[in-house]
This record gives sequence, structure tokens and C-alpha cells, in this order.
Amino acid sequence: GFTLLQHLFPADDLSDSFLSGDEKGGTGHVDNEINGNWISPPTIHEARVKAKAKRRIRKNSSRDSGRGDSLSDNGDSIRGVQVPPSSPKGKLLDRKSRLGKGRGLPKKGGAGGKGVWGHPGEVYDLEEIDVRDPNYDEDQENCVYETVVLPLDEQDFEKTVTPIVQEYFEHGDTNEVAELLGDLNLGPMRSSVPKLAVSLALEAKASQRELTSHLLTELCGRVLTLADVEEAFDQLLKELPDLVLDTPGAPQLVGQFIARAVGDQILSKSYIDSYKGKVNCEHARAALDRAAVLLKMNSGGSCRENLWGTGGGQRPVTQLIKEVSRENLLLKEYVLSGDAAEAERCLRELEVPHFHHELVYEAIVMVLESKGEKISEMILQLFKSLWESSVITVDQTRRGFERVYSDIAEINIDVPCAYSALEQFVEKCFTGGVIDKKLRDMCPCRGRKRFVSEGDGGRLKLDTC
Repeated sequence: GFTLLQHLFPADDLSDSFLSGDEKGGTGHVDNEINGNWISPPTIHEARVKAKAKRRIRKNSSRDSGRGDSLSDNGDSIRGVQVPPSSPKGKLLDRKSRLGKGRGLPKKGGAGGKGVWGHPGEVYDLEEIDVRDPNYDEDQENCVYETVVLPLDEQDFEKTVTPIVQEYFEHGDTNEVAELLGDLNLGPMRSSVPKLAVSLALEAKASQRELTSHLLTELCGRVLTLADVEEAFDQLLKELPDLVLDTPGAPQLVGQFIARAVGDQILSKSYIDSYKGKVNCEHARAALDRAAVLLKMNSGGSCRENLWGTGGGQRPVTQLIKEVSRENLLLKEYVLSGDAAEAERCLRELEVPHFHHELVYEAIVMVLESKGEKISEMILQLFKSLWESSVITVDQTRRGFERVYSDIAEINIDVPCAYSALEQFVEKCFTGGVIDKKLRDMCPCRGRKRFVSEGDGGRLKLDTC
């Protein structure tokens, strides 16, 4: 009977849940007799190990196919035996070839995959519109897409345009300002451009006011209209009481801007006459009176050209040299008045710090051509005042002295004893702290001993100069 059960339930088909009566009883082996011979059948533990191994192979067949491990009848692992996948789920998740073919190259020659649009260097043609497409819209064929720029409000206008005007004061390029303003949708704020530019120029230098007048002339016709300029000056006249709080001279400056605008033909000549008898604000009356006086003084455009003056690097070199040469008159006025503060103010108004060496040169030549110690002492005091106020830099002072050193031979032709006078003045400047020891030692000198007539017996005597 036991032999019949063994044939019906072989040991290979035992599952993990199958337990024999002997196993429950604690016996580890079941004795059996075949043909009168007693043999030892496989244990329950060995059958369980085989069943587990088979389940593991079936589960991982897709992952281990072609290169996985298999088990022999004895349960030993055999490397390299191909086991075809038997699970439908494993076939779906398997992305590798089961045929063992291929060279390991990427799919579609590298033209496939996430974030890849075809082969490298491939050019796509324009996609033809399919009129049979359910999403086809006939109106979209002739659509033109444009960038819409919203008009600026008052707050955004000041934040956007103020940096543009301030940068213009540095580079002076009107074309760049016109391009930047052209990219903006100014809308009703267009008339505020001249107003903002003039308001910023009121607190700036004379050269920047000249740049502002030039900017208004260049923008008129490109970005602004004559009506915009007129409306801007109307707003400035109304706001003069507030502008005077920050700039006391605002009425006179606004009047000069009006006169310059009329002279540049961006403001009508009847603009001032239109306000006669209609102005109640004293500041606005002062501005209009100032503009009227300047226009009456205008003869041949000279008032318009010299209204603000031209400062700094905006001047051509020839004009700079001509203007700086007038510093000789400034020095003569200083010698007569002795007012160093006035001389300093006039020098600042020139706005040519890179040409201050010309003042130093002219002042030293004046000392060499003078007679007596008075002018020498006054020029020395002027140098000290300009040095302490940092109007003249060390570099400009050095260049002025070096120019005199190089020209002293020619100066000596017209001014006898120029060498000795120069040495004395240089020593005073060194003692007064105007120049350093190195610049003093660079001062040229000439031998003061010379032979005299034969009646002196060949004696040497000092130069009386």
C-alpha cells in the first residue's frame, strides 16, 4: 500500500505545505522497500528546496533568460543555461532581445528616446497643414503675432525713463536714448519726457543742461511732437513752486530752457506772449521774463549757443585750448582783486579738469615775466588754495611744471634771468607744500659763472641776474 502511494505522489511534486505523517511525528526519513531492497527516499527538506528553486527560476526567467542560472536535477546551479520565459508578465517587462543578437547599439541609431528629436543634424521641414484635421482652423493661417507692450503708468514711467536720462548725461548719445524710448509704449506719458529731463537737469551741471537742450531738439520729430514739448513746459511752469524748494534758481533755469527751446525751433515764438496777463505765480512770471530777456539779447544765435556753455569732453580740443587760454585773463583779475574763491569758482565752471595744467603753466609764466615778489606770492597763495580744495590734482600740477621745465630755454630768450626766477619760485612752492622733492629736483638750472671782458684779467664773476 505504501508503494502505491509513492507512485501516486512522487517526491518531485511535493509542495511546501505537504507534510507526511512521519514528518509530523518527527521522523526525518521514510524507509521503503522496492523488490525486497530497502532504500532511503528523498527527504521532505530536499523536495521543498527543489520546489523553491523552480519557482524562483520561473519568476526571474525574463531577467535571467540567455544568461541566467538553472538548476540541475540535483538542485545544483548551472551557469549559462538558457531558460525561456514562461510568465506572460515577464514577457511584457522584458526589453532585451531573447535571441541573443545585436551589437549593443542604441535603438534607432540614437534617434529615439526621451528628449530626442531624430538623428543629430537632421533638419525638419515645415509641417504642412492638413485641412482634414479636426482641429484645423482656417483663420489661423493668416494670423500675424506681435508683441504687445502695455502703456506705462506714472510710477513705471519714472522708474524706467529716469535711468535712461541719467545714463545719457554720461555718454551723450541721443540716438541711443531715442531707440530706448521708441521701444517703450509711452502713451499719454510722452509729454512727461521733456519735463522729467529738465527736472533732472535743474540739479545737474551746466554741461548736462546743455546736453538736455540738445536731447530735446533731437527727440522732437522722432519720439516727441511740438505739442508734447509745449505741454511739458506748461507743466514745468505750474510745478515751479515745488521745484524752487529743491532748486532755488529753478525759475531762471526754466526760463533759459524756454529761451533755448524757442531758439532751437521746438517751441513756438508766441509761446511766451500767450502767457501775458495770465500768470499769477511769481516764479512762473520770473521764468517767462528771463526767457523774454534772453530772446531779446539773441543776435545771430549767439545767445542760444552760449546759453549754457559747453563743458568737459563735449568740447572740441581747439575750443578747449581757446577757452583755457582765457585763463590768463582770470589770473590777471585775480592779481588785481586777490579773491582766490572767485578764481576757484571760475575754474570750476570751465569743467575741464584734464586741462588744469594749462592754468599752472600760465601762472608760472606770469611769475617769470613779472618784476617783484608780489605776484610770486599771490600765485603761490592761489596754488595753495586750489591744492587744498582739490580743484587741481597732483598730476595736473606736475604736468604744468614739467611743461615750464621743457620750455624754459625758449622763455629765457624773451625773459632774461628766467632760470634763476624759476628756481626761486620752485623752491617757494616746495617749501609751501605745493610740489614734492622729486619735482623740485627736476627744475633745470644753468651755470651762472661766465667770463667778462679782457679788462677784468680773466676773472670769473657771478651773473647779476
